[in-house]
Amino acid sequence: MLKISSLKKLVTDSMAIDLGTASTIIAVKGRGVVLDEPSLVAINETTEEIVAYGQEAADMAGREGRDVVVKAPLIGGVVADFERTKKMLAHFVKKAKTGGSNISIQAVMSLVSDVTHVEQRALLNAADDAGIGKVYMMEEGLAAAFGAGVLPTDKRASAIVDIGAGTTNIAIVAKGSVVQSTSERYGGNEINESLATHLRRHRGLQVGEETTELLKTKFSSAYLPDDISRSMEVRGRDVQTGSPAAVEVTAGEMYAIVEAIVRRIAIRVKDTLTELRPEVAADIYDRGVILTGGGALLEGIDQYMRSFINLAVTVADEPRYATVNGLVKMFDDQKLLERVTLNELSVLQNAEI
Repeated sequence: MLKISSLKKLVTDSMAIDLGTASTIIAVKGRGVVLDEPSLVAINETTEEIVAYGQEAADMAGREGRDVVVKAPLIGGVVADFERTKKMLAHFVKKAKTGGSNISIQAVMSLVSDVTHVEQRALLNAADDAGIGKVYMMEEGLAAAFGAGVLPTDKRASAIVDIGAGTTNIAIVAKGSVVQSTSERYGGNEINESLATHLRRHRGLQVGEETTELLKTKFSSAYLPDDISRSMEVRGRDVQTGSPAAVEVTAGEMYAIVEAIVRRIAIRVKDTLTELRPEVAADIYDRGVILTGGGALLEGIDQYMRSFINLAVTVADEPRYATVNGLVKMFDDQKLLERVTLNELSVLQNAEI
C-alpha cells in the first residue's frame, strides 16, 4: 500500500523548462525529457486566434493557409510577444504534465545572463498563468554547465559556451556558481539568415526556413571542408521570374558564409577568456571549453573553436539537452536550487511590464 506522502511525490511534477528562441524543451524529474518542440505558434490573422502550437505550427510554416501566419513569440531568448508566449507555455506545460494532473507543480526555468527584470517578470507571469505553483529561475550558463557534467561541488573553474538559436551564452563556472558570464543576442539563426540572404542576392533564389535549416545542418560546416567542390541542389523560387527553380551550391561557398558567423562567436569567447583571474585562467587552460546548445551540433564547430582559441574544445553529450538536464538536476538538491536561483522577487514584483 502506498503511503499518502509517496503518492504525493508521484503526482507533484517537478518540471525543468528551457524556453528557447527556436525550441521549448521540458524535462520532468524522474521521467527525463518529455517535450521538445519548436517555439512557434500558428495564428489565424482574421480572428487573431492561435490555431496550432509547436511542431504542428512548424509543419505549417512556409506552407500556411491563406489567413494563417506562423510566428516565434520569443526573439533572442526574450519574450517579444507576451500574450502568445504565455499561451504557448501553458500549452506545452499542460502537454508535459503527467496524465493531465492539475496538481500544483514546481518548475525551474533558464534565463540568459543579461536578462532584464522586466523580461524576467514577463517569464514569471507566463509561468504563473501556465498553472505552475512555484517557479525558480536560474542562469542558462550554470544550468548548461551542470547538464554537461560539471559538478556543483567542483571548486575548479569550467568554461561553457552555450550556442542557441537566438543567443550565445558564455559562462565561467566554479563551486556551483557563475564566476563570469557574457551573453550575446545572436546564435544559430544568424547562420540561417545569412544563407538565405546569400542565395537570394547571389544566386537569385528565394528559399524557405525549412530549406535553410536543412542546408545548415546537413551540408554546411564551420571548418574548411576537405572537398570544397562537393555540391547540393537547393530548391526554391526564382527571384526574378517567381517560378519554382533550383540551384547547385558548393560546400566551399556555404563554408564562407557559416565561418563569418562562427568567427563572431569565437571572437567573443576569446575576449571573455582574456578577462579571467589567473587561477581561473589556469583551470580553463587545463580543462578547455565545453560547447552546449543546438549550435554545438554544427559540423566542425569544435575544430574551428579549438584552432581559434588554442584550447581543448569538447561538445557535451546531447548538447541541445544540456540546459534542461542541468535544470532538472536541481530538484535533487533543494539547498542548491535555493542558492542558484535568481528569484529576487521583491525586485521582480516592482518591475512593471
